[in-house]
Amino acid sequence: MSEASDSDAKAGGVAAVERAIAILNAFRAGDSSLSLNEIARRTKMYKSTILRLLATLVQEHCIVRLDDGSYQLGSMLLHWGGLYQSALRLDDHVPPILRRLVQETEEGASFFTREGNHRVCLFRVDSPRSIRDHIRTGDLVPLDKGAAGRILIAFDPTLTPPPQAPAQPYIITIGEREPDIAAIAAPVFGPQRNLRGALAISGPAARFSPELIPAMATRLLAAAADLTRRLGGDATIFDDWHSTDRPAA
Repeated sequence: MSEASDSDAKAGGVAAVERAIAILNAFRAGDSSLSLNEIARRTKMYKSTILRLLATLVQEHCIVRLDDGSYQLGSMLLHWGGLYQSALRLDDHVPPILRRLVQETEEGASFFTREGNHRVCLFRVDSPRSIRDHIRTGDLVPLDKGAAGRILIAFDPTLTPPPQAPAQPYIITIGEREPDIAAIAAPVFGPQRNLRGALAISGPAARFSPELIPAMATRLLAAAADLTRRLGGDATIFDDWHSTDRPAA
């Protein structure tokens, strides 16, 4: 028995699955196809092992072999992606994120989506404090008022061309929607950087002081990144922002 097949047998087949996934993960954004040499370089596996796995992946339509001998991702991945998106329910993922934000900040947390020239509050968890921002699930608010509305404008490519989108992944407003109410909001993305909504925390402006805003923004961005990943999106914009030391915007 060869070393590779012996390893697979000892691992109960798990090693073979990991290698097959490594081949699929070798493809990156912008790759139309990959040669066998490039797959071997990226996966650090023997070509003989790769060819055995490729035969099964091609058979199952996960990989397509082109006439020039290179390989590209197959239609089965698109099929699985469609199943994933159709099964994905916002109400399975958004409320837990909002509850966590409220627990961490003691301010109200909301999730908004765009509806024409307005934004609608799809999910809301109130602050435990007696003095708080009073917004309810289902409320319609003008799109151009408040941090969440500005996020929905700034990160929607149909409203703001991507080159003009803000570099920072959050927006702060004070007294814009209602006097003495402040909010911090961040975008939430799905697959292919599709904007799914805006995640926001809001409350009395007096509690959004320059000293407290950085910690609030950090928790909000962590929640937006978590929700983006849960919805199948790319959270790189949040990770890149966290990796640098920046002032609150």
